[in-house]
Amino acid sequence: MERHFQRELDKLKKMVLSLGAMVEEAVRLSVKALQTRKISLAKEVIDADGEIDAKEVEIEEECLKILALYQPVAIDLRIISAMIKINNDLERVGDEAVNIAERCIVMVRQPPVDIRVEYNIMVEKTESMLKSSLDAIVNLDTDLAYKVCLADDEIDDINRSIYDKVKEAIRYNPERVGYLINFLLVSRHLERIADHATNIAEEVIYIVEGTIHRHSKP
Repeated sequence: MERHFQRELDKLKKMVLSLGAMVEEAVRLSVKALQTRKISLAKEVIDADGEIDAKEVEIEEECLKILALYQPVAIDLRIISAMIKINNDLERVGDEAVNIAERCIVMVRQPPVDIRVEYNIMVEKTESMLKSSLDAIVNLDTDLAYKVCLADDEIDDINRSIYDKVKEAIRYNPERVGYLINFLLVSRHLERIADHATNIAEEVIYIVEGTIHRHSKP
C-alpha cells in the first residue's frame, strides 16, 4: 500500500510540475507579445488557456482520488492539500498571462504614447519567482521558498513606481487615459503572478514545516 501511495504522489508531483511548465511558457509568451507588439503571440497564449484549465481539473481530480483511496495523514495529507492549492495558483497564473495577452492586443491596435515604463526588471523578477517556487516544490526546499516570499516586496515596489509613472503620463495625455490604463493593468497582472508564486512557496513551507506562512513575514 505504501509503495502504491508513493507512486501516486510522484505521479501527482509530475503533473503539477507539468502544469507549472505550461504556465511558465504562457507568461513568457504573453510578455514577449507585449515587448514585440505581436498579436499572433498574444492569441497563442489565449488559445492555449483551455489546455491549462483542463490540466488543472485533471490534477484536482487526481488529488481527490488519492484522498479517497489512501486517506493520508500527517505530512502526506499536507502534501495533498498543498498540491490542491498550488494547482489552483498555477491555473490563476495562466489566467494572468491571458490578461496580459489581452492587454497587448488592445495596446497594439492603438497609436502608442511615449511613456517611460520599462517592464523588463519586473518581468525578470516575476519569472524568477515563479521558476524558484516550482523548483522549491521539486526538492521541498524551504530556503528557496523563503527567498521567493522575500522577493515579493520588490515586485510591490516596482508596481507602485509604475503606477506613479502612469499617473504622470495621464496628466500630460488626458485624451489617452484608456490606452495608458493598460500599462497599469499589465503591471498589476505581473504583480498578481508574483503573488501566486509567493502562495506556492508558502505551501512548500507548509508541507515541510507544518506551519501556515500566509499573512506573516519570514
